Order: sequence, then C-alpha cells, then structure tokens
Amino acid sequence: MINLDINYSEHIDWLFQQFPAFQKKGGQAYKPGLSHTFKLLSLFDLEYKKLKYIHVAGTNGKGSVCCIAASILTEKKYTVGLFTSPHLFDFRERIRVNGEMISEQEVVEFCEVIRNTELDFKPSFFEITFVLAIRHFIKQKCDYVVLETGMGGRLDATNVVTPLVSVITNIGMDHQQYLGNTLEDIAIEKAGIIKSNVPVVFGEKQESIHHLFEQTALGKIAPVSIAGIQYQNSNVPAYQIANINTVIHALSKINIDSDELCIKKALDNLKKNTGYQKRMEVIHENPTIILDVSHNEVGLKSTMDDIRHRAKGDIHCILGSTKERNIDDSFMTIFHETHLYFCTFSNERSKSKEEWTTVNNKLSKSIPIHSDVHSLFDKIKANLSPNDTLIVTGSFFLLADMKLLPVQSNLNT
Repeated sequence: MINLDINYSEHIDWLFQQFPAFQKKGGQAYKPGLSHTFKLLSLFDLEYKKLKYIHVAGTNGKGSVCCIAASILTEKKYTVGLFTSPHLFDFRERIRVNGEMISEQEVVEFCEVIRNTELDFKPSFFEITFVLAIRHFIKQKCDYVVLETGMGGRLDATNVVTPLVSVITNIGMDHQQYLGNTLEDIAIEKAGIIKSNVPVVFGEKQESIHHLFEQTALGKIAPVSIAGIQYQNSNVPAYQIANINTVIHALSKINIDSDELCIKKALDNLKKNTGYQKRMEVIHENPTIILDVSHNEVGLKSTMDDIRHRAKGDIHCILGSTKERNIDDSFMTIFHETHLYFCTFSNERSKSKEEWTTVNNKLSKSIPIHSDVHSLFDKIKANLSPNDTLIVTGSFFLLADMKLLPVQSNLNT
C-alpha cells in the first residue's frame, strides 16, 4: 500500500530536482523547442491528436481566458481538461478536469514510470508536466482540452498540438531575455501557435504589430478575427470584460454559443469549475483586501488602474518581484496615489533585501522593504479604515507564501 502523504511530496520534490523548473530556476530551466515533448509523447504512446484543443497564448490574461473558456464548457456539460501554470500551493493545480485536480496517486505513478525509464535526453519540468496532463486528459476522455502556453508560443511544449482554435490575448513586454527585446520579437514568438487552416482569435488589435500576425496567418491560410464586445457588466473589471469577450468569440469559432445565462453560471462557478484564484480575489470587505497574481508591467497597470477607479479610501500595496524584473521610476508610476511596500518571498527567484535596496537607490523616492509578508500584511490590515484597500500582488510566489490566509473567490471585484 502506497503511503501517498509521503510519496506524493517526495515525488514532487524529485520532479523539481530531477528536471529544471522555471518556477524555481527561471531562465536556467527554459528549454525552447518541441523535440523533447514529441519524444515523451511517443514514449508513452499517447494518441494526443485525438483530443480537441483550445490553445491560448499572450502576455496577459491567458490564464483567465483559459479558465473562463473551461468554465463555460463545463457549464455546457462537457468533460473539460484544463492545463495552466504555474501552481500556487499544489502541483496538481496545473492539471484539472471540470475543476478536479489530477489525483496524487496518478502523479506518483507517472513519476515512478519516469524514474524507471532510461532517457537519452533531459526534458524540462514543464515538458514532463505537460505530457502528464495529456495522459490524464486522454484517460478522462475529455471532450475539450484548454491549454495555456507556458512561455512564448512557437517553441513552447504545448505547441505540439493542432487546436480547433488558437487564441492570442495581447502582447506586452515580458520575459524579454527569452522572447526578445521588442514587441515585434515577442509577437513573432507568440504567432508561432498559429496553425494551418485553424482560426486564430485576438483579444485586441495592436496596430504596431498586428501586421506580423496577419502575415503569419496568411501564409498558413488561418482565418484571423478580433474579439468584439458582446458581453458587458459594470461589476466586472474592464480587463476581465476583455477576457470574457475573447472567450465568447473564440468559442463561437468552434460553434459553441455562450448565452448570457451560461456566462453568468460560468463566472459564478469559476473557482469550482477551474480552480481559478488569486486574480483580483477579494478575501475581505470593509476594508477591501485583494490578492492578485499580476506579475508584469501591463498586468499590474491594469490592476492598479481598476483599483484606483473603485477605491473610496487609501490604497496600500504589498509588492513582490522576481530578480529579473527591472524596476525604475517609470515602472513606479503604476503605483501613484498608493502606499507601497516592497516584500521578499521564499522562492529563490525573489529579489533579496539587498536587491530591493539597489532598486531603492535608483528611485527618486525610497520604498520600505520587508521580508515577511504575513507580519507586514497583519500590520497594515490592523491600521486600515473601512473604506481603505490593501492589495498583495506582483508575483505568484508572493501569493504562494500567503497560503494560510482564508480566501473567497470573487471575479466581480
């Protein structure tokens, strides 16, 4: 009898140690290319081409788009596989069917197979995880599988599939050290998910780079369309309205209608259907306390703009950051009219106190630096007035350190 409590944690530790993981190692773990993924799929003899995929790339919003699409399909009584990354608290968050995480038993058994197989190559953590997901979705006989790219698109492990529809939410400056230093470079990488004769839907039309997508699509005879406004709700943040409309448009391309009642149910049951969490997640009201996983400049700006629009009192923000993010006075304009606090987190990719000090030395205004998000959170919360707002944001890893806090999911912030 397998002791899952012990074996599961041991096998997850082994996965992180055996195969480089971007979640822990950053760029050191980035293995661009599809050859390893194809080899693993072949090794396990997985008939992955039989699944029906919705493939989503983009700089911001792709996780939300994936979850909203999966939730709508779930409400329509389909069996829906969902693959997202990274996870916050449990590795199994990455692989779900109708909201239910893959079992610890299946993860352990898969790891055992890998451990006992002699490989002539060294796959990445992400490649291994993706193949485990595909194996699970096949076993669960999924009607649809919604895939979030890990990074980029062209060389991402998920790009081995040919989907029913491809979705590109938007393009912003993120992961420049791996995808390129200009919007054009990054757009070319994201355009790599466009497939021959497969419709591609864009969350927005960015005039400076859209011609690059059109060129790629034209060469592959892939129909191009831009998501319009079909759904509106004043209680939902503008960026989420854009994500919802992107999903509605994408699903229409595969002949799935998203009526208003279905959308309402999908949003109401978003967490149950997908595990969606920590995107403008309200955990307390009066004062308003929000947990949010925005982690690049565009996402953080959208988040803070929405909060300023809704806030009635003072705004406090605890900000985490990975080592590679450049923070200067231009970046800091995102947090105007905000009481800001820098905070480290336990993941090794965190900016250290020394690195935060270096950031402060370059800024026109010094920001207080903290190393314990829980004590900082408690201190700020104790001094909030009912109309004030506190948001914890900037990194998945900072939010992962707050796993002991009670939460109540709410898209309608």
